[in-house]
Amino acid sequence: MTETWPATAPGVLRLPSGRLIRGRGLRRPLPDGPRPTYAVYLLGKQPPQVSWEARWLRWPDFRLPARHSQAQALLAEAWARAENERVEVACEGGRGRTGTALACLAVLDGVAPDQAVAYVRRHYDRRAVETPWQRRYVRRFTG
Repeated sequence: MTETWPATAPGVLRLPSGRLIRGRGLRRPLPDGPRPTYAVYLLGKQPPQVSWEARWLRWPDFRLPARHSQAQALLAEAWARAENERVEVACEGGRGRTGTALACLAVLDGVAPDQAVAYVRRHYDRRAVETPWQRRYVRRFTG
């Protein structure tokens, strides 16, 4: 067991259960402080190597995950591990795909699917989840 994120760390979203998950944009420098212990990278191409355990979910910019079943599995694992670990989800900019994944994690945490985007916009980034099809994906997401 490791420690979770500090609740006030940049990009950290507190889910209703108390789980803390960091969202970030990979174009920005890695924030100071502790490193993730597990990450899910939401990119159209394979991410660079990192020194922590990471998974790649093929997810082109402004689109949806290439494989919904893989998205469900990786996000469920991220949600479960966030109880005791520093979990990060990230795309290039940290808003569209990252916000969509965070909203799906909120659904897994018990937020109603039709309220999850608003939850993430209120507690993470007001511009998270950028496209209508990303919002629809969250509304239809099930664990």
